[in-house]
Amino acid sequence: MRHYALVTGAYWSFTLTDGALRMLVLLHFYRLGYSPLELASLFLLYEIAGIATNLLGGWVGARLGLGTTLFAGLALQIAALVMLAMLDANWPRALSVAYVVAAQGVSGVAKDFTKMSAKSAVKQLAPAGAHGALFRWVAVLTGSKNALKGAGFFLGSALLATIGFTPSLLAMAGALALALGLCALALPRTLGKAAGKPGIRALIVKSRNINWLSGARLFLFGARDVWFVVALPVFLYDKLGWSFTAVGGFLAAWVIGYGLIQAGAPRLTGRSPDGMSGEIIAARRWAFALALIPAAIGLALAWPLPAQTTLIAGLSVFGLVFAVNSSLHSYLILRFSDAGQTAMDVGFYYMANAAGRLLGTVLSGLIYQLAGLTGCLAASSIMIALAWAGAMALRPMR
Repeated sequence: MRHYALVTGAYWSFTLTDGALRMLVLLHFYRLGYSPLELASLFLLYEIAGIATNLLGGWVGARLGLGTTLFAGLALQIAALVMLAMLDANWPRALSVAYVVAAQGVSGVAKDFTKMSAKSAVKQLAPAGAHGALFRWVAVLTGSKNALKGAGFFLGSALLATIGFTPSLLAMAGALALALGLCALALPRTLGKAAGKPGIRALIVKSRNINWLSGARLFLFGARDVWFVVALPVFLYDKLGWSFTAVGGFLAAWVIGYGLIQAGAPRLTGRSPDGMSGEIIAARRWAFALALIPAAIGLALAWPLPAQTTLIAGLSVFGLVFAVNSSLHSYLILRFSDAGQTAMDVGFYYMANAAGRLLGTVLSGLIYQLAGLTGCLAASSIMIALAWAGAMALRPMR
């Protein structure tokens, strides 16, 4: 329990700065006149870096220990914040974009080292054979993380409106350095270290269930980010006239609510005796329900119904159902993984997650520029339908 608390606390510290950083970059550069597609491009290396980091990070974690990869993630996030604080407003636009993309790439590596380490550690720390405890521990870690990421959105927008871009980055770097120091003193670096030395082939050779679940995860998070990353914040600010603080506050409230639901997902889905069969059925049902929601929101906007009321109500329902889907996936990947290869299996799974976020990020700027928010919502429904197809292919293990 002590080590679980340390891992969770480190993950919380990182997540708060990560959410704040996203809002700082998005709103700061939109205020400087960047187009939706240009804004999306700022996050491309962040997502691309996550694909390679998750794949290799699980292998490194299995060989060197999850404590080592967790500390590396926190240190890299500090470096990314300091890099962005050094950005000069007088630089040419092309140079500024390239520099921000590079800093975001460092942050992307940091995020996925930290995430993979924290979530893999739960499998190692949960009581052996206690499937219900594992589901609860994963749900609490993931749900609290997302609630804090939502708080980070609000923090980032509030800091931008009060103390400005550079002071905000330096303050967050200092706070994260303190968290890293405290964690390094108490958490063993060898946590989750494999008994042997896993080879490169183990990175990509996975079981049928892990492959299908990873595919479902790719489309699930692509379906969220296709409207969440660029389209919704820009729509609220540009079309509905919301302030920076209001935009950040709404995104924060949405993610916090989604995180709280995620933490309580085991109560909504129930738990089967084998910790698998009932959860697979639940993953199929909740994915089917989720696919209907973006389509319904898009139709309501097209009629048109009042945009502000429609979005708040519709996205609240989306957040609830999405949270349960995400929590089920986060549990099932640990349930499907082999105890000796958890870090590599989780790394592979979150590589797919990062690929979905990359896909959603690119499409969020592109589709919003071409077809507006309703086009992004239509794309979201299509991708969720593909995630549902992946869930349909899952089978209980013997």
